[in-house]
Amino acid sequence: MVKLVYCLRRLPNLSLEEFQRYWLETHAPLVRKHAQTLGIRRYTQVHTLDDEATRLLQAGRGGPGAYDGVAELWWESRETLMQSFSAPEGQAAARELLEDEQRFIDLGRSPLWIAEEHPIVNEA
Repeated sequence: MVKLVYCLRRLPNLSLEEFQRYWLETHAPLVRKHAQTLGIRRYTQVHTLDDEATRLLQAGRGGPGAYDGVAELWWESRETLMQSFSAPEGQAAARELLEDEQRFIDLGRSPLWIAEEHPIVNEA
């Protein structure tokens, strides 16, 4: 399987809570609606916690601030992913998702890429 990893930053007019609520309650059902058309096998949202533990970890490493969340989407293969998005139905679904993303994601500051997982520790 291949995975799309999408590190999200919210639009400046949204609080973290507003962003995460919209993402979970409005955008997630839209992804679910189009999952079969797009060949998506799995979709997870990783919501950043704005708490002391996060701040301590960041300070200890001297790194940048956290993303507001990370979306992970899986496909059977690169070929499946490409076929899904090249079909007319897939293109229409992708357009609808992008239009919604523009309502809450700062697209210019939110990198995404296709990746392969290499599990190192995999305890259930």
